[in-house]
Amino acid sequence: MKNILIVFLLAFFQSTTAQSTFEYDVVLTPVVVSGLPGLHSYAFGQHNGKWLIIGGRKDGVHARQPFNAFPGAQNNTEMYVVDVATQQTWSASVNSLPTGIKEQLQSTNMNFYQDGDALFIIGGYAYSTTAADHKTFNNLTSIDVPNLINAIVAGTPITSYFKQISNDVFAITGGQLGKIGNTFYLVGGHRFDGRYNPMNNPTFTQTYSNSIRKFTIDNSGSNLSYANYEEVVDAVHLHRRDYNLLPQVFPDGELGYTISSGVFQIAVDLPFLYPVDIKVGGYFPQTQFNQYLSNYHSGKACLYDATNNRMHNLFFGGMSQYYYQNGTLLQDDTVPFVKTISLTTRFSDGNLLEYQLPVEMPNLKGAGAEFIPNENLPHYTNEVIQLSNITDNEFVIGHLFGGIQSSSASAFTDNQTNLTSADPTVYEVKLVKNTTLSTPQIDGKNPFSFTVSPNPTVNDTVRVTFEMPYAAKLNYMLTSIDGKIIEEGEIEDTKMGKNAMNFDISFLNSKMVILTFIFDDKYYVSKRIIKK
Repeated sequence: MKNILIVFLLAFFQSTTAQSTFEYDVVLTPVVVSGLPGLHSYAFGQHNGKWLIIGGRKDGVHARQPFNAFPGAQNNTEMYVVDVATQQTWSASVNSLPTGIKEQLQSTNMNFYQDGDALFIIGGYAYSTTAADHKTFNNLTSIDVPNLINAIVAGTPITSYFKQISNDVFAITGGQLGKIGNTFYLVGGHRFDGRYNPMNNPTFTQTYSNSIRKFTIDNSGSNLSYANYEEVVDAVHLHRRDYNLLPQVFPDGELGYTISSGVFQIAVDLPFLYPVDIKVGGYFPQTQFNQYLSNYHSGKACLYDATNNRMHNLFFGGMSQYYYQNGTLLQDDTVPFVKTISLTTRFSDGNLLEYQLPVEMPNLKGAGAEFIPNENLPHYTNEVIQLSNITDNEFVIGHLFGGIQSSSASAFTDNQTNLTSADPTVYEVKLVKNTTLSTPQIDGKNPFSFTVSPNPTVNDTVRVTFEMPYAAKLNYMLTSIDGKIIEEGEIEDTKMGKNAMNFDISFLNSKMVILTFIFDDKYYVSKRIIKK
């Protein structure tokens, strides 16, 4: 089925061109690095200007047939060291490592975070010879980045630079790993065992994490361990995978993260559009704002302007449900490959805006790529670049490497995965000061809301009222305070304008529940209902 392009209703999706709050041109320059193959969905670390690249895949987007999806022969079994300054590459095979380590480190969509000299890798999905099947690995592995880089360059043994433990809490692929203070945050993702099947035939089992898993790691001795495990569950707002986790400086100066988009919504196979902030004090869905131009994992760069208290997030290509064509914002629910380079900005009052930048990716590429930041720039502990502390008018913020490239926007939907491949290109990413830059700005405001009365209530029925700015599909979910779904469904017979309904809560045992309305498969609104 070919893509169907749907023009936005202009009344609700306004796009205006305005003076940019991000006064830089983005310049991509390809860099030739000999011996570096195309890879996507890998993990990386870096030390003293050299990169360490582990895992991922050598082919393009996965096939739609179970017997063709994620072939083991296309696992990346080499660990690469890259010196982008000298354009050199060295490599070593994972096959010299113990079985548990070598199988995990050739997987795709691992969760990873570099903490000082240690690169921590969790989970990942691939064919396992030991299991004789595809699986999500339940391992936490630590890697001594400087010593492994030196050993690979020198061609000396590498086994002593790895530690590994196993526990099912680490059986996650397609999530992201971060750190706030001394605590690691394993955010979202899913456990997927067996062979991919687009028809949902029983060739696999899949369980979304729906959670933030928090813990500390002790990597100090000869053995690796974790402690202080805590799990925060929300089956509505944390039901995310294959998204971008953005390190952030919030308006009050606190460091944390933001979940950007991701897939799939519970009631429909479409991306989530609203972000979720993660701080020490909890997680906070930002349902008042939708991000349209980047929906899957891609390369991203995060920069904080302390002078103006603005947090900027750049997104490079990938896959998106929305994109511009000849100045018109289009919707394509097959979520095609795009060339878009976009920006979201959080202002001092917490409001968010999204912009399309005037530059695009050279081709349909960027999905599953990584942005490797320039560590020589001033940056916060969570890798956010300190934009205000850079006085140069042009400077390199880092490099993009790899990802999936495609000659067709709809290659996956059309089952023409032969039109896709892993991209071997490295791009230098430079910012050049441009105080006259104007960019299309998208109004991402949520036009929907609802009220519940009385609230708190002693009744078994509450009155829900809402106004629809246009006629739209409406789904609902009731969730417990511990994040589990109690009931879900579709509300019919709604209309444009004012609507009211009685909502039965007599069957609820809990004193507090959360009612979430999903309007038009894209706008989420959640309210707490309290029973006295």
